[in-house]
Amino acid sequence: MNFTRWSARLPGTQRRAAARTEQPVPPDRRSESPVPAARAGHPASAVDGLPAREVLDRVPALVTLVHGPEHRLAHVNAAYSAAFGPRAPGAPARDTLPELAELGLLPLLDQVLRSGRPRTLKSRKAVDGRSYTFTCTPVTGHGDRDAGVLVFATDVTDHAEAAERLRASERSQRQTAVTLQRSLLPQDLEEPDDLRVAATYQPGGTEAAVGGDWYDVITLGGGRTALVIGDVMGRGVRAAAVMGQLRTAVRAYARLDLPPHEVLQLLDGLAVEIDANQIATCVYAVHDPNEGRLVYASAGHLPILVRDEHGEVLRADEPTGPPLGTGGWVHSSGSVPLGPGATAVLYTDGLVERRDQDLDEGIAALARALSGATGTPQVVCDRLVRSAGVTADHDDDVAVLVLQHPARTGPAADLFRNAALDLLGGVEAAPRARAFASGVLTSWRFPTELHDLGVLAASELVANSLQHGTPPMRLRLRRTDRRLIIEVTDGDDHLPRRRRAEPADESGRGIDIVATIASGWGSRRTPGGGKAVWCEFLLPKR
Repeated sequence: MNFTRWSARLPGTQRRAAARTEQPVPPDRRSESPVPAARAGHPASAVDGLPAREVLDRVPALVTLVHGPEHRLAHVNAAYSAAFGPRAPGAPARDTLPELAELGLLPLLDQVLRSGRPRTLKSRKAVDGRSYTFTCTPVTGHGDRDAGVLVFATDVTDHAEAAERLRASERSQRQTAVTLQRSLLPQDLEEPDDLRVAATYQPGGTEAAVGGDWYDVITLGGGRTALVIGDVMGRGVRAAAVMGQLRTAVRAYARLDLPPHEVLQLLDGLAVEIDANQIATCVYAVHDPNEGRLVYASAGHLPILVRDEHGEVLRADEPTGPPLGTGGWVHSSGSVPLGPGATAVLYTDGLVERRDQDLDEGIAALARALSGATGTPQVVCDRLVRSAGVTADHDDDVAVLVLQHPARTGPAADLFRNAALDLLGGVEAAPRARAFASGVLTSWRFPTELHDLGVLAASELVANSLQHGTPPMRLRLRRTDRRLIIEVTDGDDHLPRRRRAEPADESGRGIDIVATIASGWGSRRTPGGGKAVWCEFLLPKR
């Protein structure tokens, strides 16, 4: 093959470098050149005399030259022969260079030959087990049959292996964070009597580090349920660890049965202690079936969306305080209706936030999707995630918590009953409360043993309220499909505590008796400045 008929079109950077080499030296700088005058005047003279084949064979990279539409082999250098074995010139590349065909390089040769522009194929593993970056440069001849392509393969095995080790390390770290994140989330959601709940968590795609999204459902007793969702800013194991600490703290604070804004106040102080540089958003909400409302407080989180029984969606925007960890802010509580047939959605920003879209537009789109979403909470959850376009390669974590207050009719409605009696005080209050409780429990057809225990608990709670509380007083009985709940409210905010009464004491045994016979008991302050003391009994399974 006559190599003197061929000329390679160098890529842009190489052409510019060659042009700079060929520029003449200014007359006033020639005397300053460290190169002898004879050699400086002919910079390429040492190369011009070398045969092209000898130049290619001395190149340490793999080089092959093909020509014509069939890419017939013109030459392979010594490095190429050492890697893949000797090749006989003249045959088409498809037959004589199978290693290039396996790498999918032949269509690239066609493109280079047609366009006359160089192409590069980065970091491909060849049959010899090493990785190469292939640069294909067009070579012009004296006609289309002579035009060819110079294939230059640079060994990048070390770089490829280093990159793969880095990717493996990143995958391992991400998997560790995902495992930690999932282990810190509730494995099974608690199931309240009056609500149906479902949640989903989806970590960001493989290119995104896992974040600190979390959710929880906490049964408070007395038929009330706390629901919480939050998002720790940042990514990786650190965000997941902070999330776990906040979730544990929320469960502990929830047992105090405080109003939502007071829970966030405590959580805000803890977030500063955990990491002053780490902030988080959170919504803490409490559902009381007796009130038919969702009372909530928000620390910089996205608004709760509530779909009523008619399909209209309400956006609960206020009140909202700054994120947790900022300190120095007094949060406040708000409420939104959540009656029978209503559905509420709590979510993190990964569901609605997009780079090319305003956040309010994302929330509005979610509201539209919720207005038409029907079915069980899990079905609604899945529909909302799909409508938001969340896929496996989504660039942010997504957490969604859906709760429904079912509208019960027929036999199911008979399993959920309420009865209440206002007490005016005086000596007749206790007998009247006992008679009322006995009549209600009899009408609800409770077994004799449960009936007697319920009447005793109601009597003791009313007696405790008469002695230590102030008007107005109220006795409320509630049954669900799982338990009987007895609650007494009064106007005094002093919370009772269980204590051991001495034999000579004439009082102080009421709460101890209630705690002994009931499945659980508790007390809380009410928004109006009073308190509520409750106990509950598990119903026998049918």
